[in-house]
Amino acid sequence: MRSRDGRPAVLMDVAMLAGVSAMTVSRVLNAPDRVRAETRARVLAAVQELDYRPNQAARQLVTGRSGVLGVVSIDTTLYGPASTLYCIEQAARNAGFNVSIASLPSLTRRSMEEGVERLRDQAVDGVIIVAPHESAADGLRHLPAEMPVVAVDAGDDIPVPVAKVDQRTGAARATRHLLSLGHHTVWHVAGPADWLDANGRIEGWRGVLESADRPVPEVLRGDWSSRSGYQLGQELARDPEVTAVFAANDQMALGVLRALREAGRRVPEDVSVTGFDDIPESAYFWPPLTTVRQDFGEVGRHAFHLLLDRMAGASVDARRLVEPELVVRESTAPAPEE
Repeated sequence: MRSRDGRPAVLMDVAMLAGVSAMTVSRVLNAPDRVRAETRARVLAAVQELDYRPNQAARQLVTGRSGVLGVVSIDTTLYGPASTLYCIEQAARNAGFNVSIASLPSLTRRSMEEGVERLRDQAVDGVIIVAPHESAADGLRHLPAEMPVVAVDAGDDIPVPVAKVDQRTGAARATRHLLSLGHHTVWHVAGPADWLDANGRIEGWRGVLESADRPVPEVLRGDWSSRSGYQLGQELARDPEVTAVFAANDQMALGVLRALREAGRRVPEDVSVTGFDDIPESAYFWPPLTTVRQDFGEVGRHAFHLLLDRMAGASVDARRLVEPELVVRESTAPAPEE
């Protein structure tokens, strides 16, 4: 839309439509955390209705900021990292920031430094790095000190604020659920060894079994794909002792389900199966999959607000953990009677 007289909308048009001052509109666009949520929502609705486009060059001269945030992420279509990236972008855009993304084939120190430099050349105000790999830790320790940086899904021993899902808690809830159904122990189909999320889920699974004084089966390593879940599921299906399986993501759980069905092992009557992620399709697996839901939207909001604090000059060394939720469906049931 244009303003009522047909010209492109300006800041004063937004202020009039939202019923606030021009200064309040400016604050919403440049320092949204300083404005009450209901006022911010009203201003952003007016911005959208009028299709208002701030003059970025003028804003940078006034505020010293470009209004652009950078995000560094691995180039992947995996559900977790892709959802995290989407939710970070939404949180930033909802607060009036533009987002520039640097997608990398891997998160080594060199590639991460190159990605951050590309974003610095675009004069971004700060950078969020989605760092789910063990190899990312070294790169996070050697970033430019003057650049505000926040990490997502990173380890606990890095010198920047981190927002992430509590993987250990999610895995522990899935494992306790299976034990509560009477299963003697739980087998685990894990993700790749260099993924922090995969290792956190192993720790949560193993911790529950050890606390309950149950046998801890050997970890079976997959690569997040349904194919790897299927191959490991064939191995599990041959063992009559297996009655409960916790897969580290829903795609691998799907492969396990198929392997068990082909081997004549019924789910959940003979074997209970849980996944992790709660991808949109998991409710439509057969049987519908019990899984652990991650709130990627909350992670994105935490990361964005941590970055705003860093951009404002606050000395932030925070760890924001988002608790996952166990979603119980028909793929789990009481252990079969001996």
